[in-house]
Amino acid sequence: MTEVSSLTGRLLVATPALADPNFDRAVVLLLDHDEEGSLGVVLNRPTPVDVGDILEGWADLAGEPGVVFQGGPVSLDSALGVAVIPGGAGGDSAPLGWRRVHGAIGLVDLEAPPELLAPAVGSLRIFAGYAGWGPGQLEDELAEGAWYVVESEPGDVSSPTPERLWREVLRRQRSELAMVATYPDDPSLN
Repeated sequence: MTEVSSLTGRLLVATPALADPNFDRAVVLLLDHDEEGSLGVVLNRPTPVDVGDILEGWADLAGEPGVVFQGGPVSLDSALGVAVIPGGAGGDSAPLGWRRVHGAIGLVDLEAPPELLAPAVGSLRIFAGYAGWGPGQLEDELAEGAWYVVESEPGDVSSPTPERLWREVLRRQRSELAMVATYPDDPSLN
C-alpha cells in the first residue's frame, strides 16, 4: 500500500447497514492504516468511568465529558491517549510524549509525566481498547459498504456531545452522505 492510499487520520463512519453491534453508529478515527492492517479508536462510545479513576494524573487534561471512552472491542484492558495540539505542533516543536497521527491530532505516551504535555494539549481523550483490522480486512469491509470514509477534524476527537457525533459528521458532508444523518435509529418504526 502506498503512502497516498493510507487512510490514517481519516474517519470511518458506520453505515446504517453495518450489522456488528460493536460498531453500530460508530465513528472511528484511524490512527494507523497500512499493508499490515489498521488500528483506530471509536470516538463516540463514552463509558461511565472517570479518567481520574484509572489515570489520575491525566484527569485534568481530559476534555468534557471527562470519562474513558471504549475505543473498540480489542484489548479493553489497555489505554490509548489521543490529544489535539493547537497549531499542529509542527516539526521539532512537538511536545515530548506526543506523536503526530494527522494534522493536529496525535497519540499520547501515557507513561510520560502529564505535566510535560499540559502546556501544549488543547484536548485529550482516553480510550480503553481499540478497533483493529488485519491485512486487507478493512479494505474488504469498505468494498462491502460497511463504512463511509470522510475527513476528520480536530474537534471530532474532543466532541463534548459524543452521542451526536455520528449524525454531526455525516451532516457536514457535502454529498448525499449528509442525508444519511437523518436515517432513523430503528427503521422498522418508520
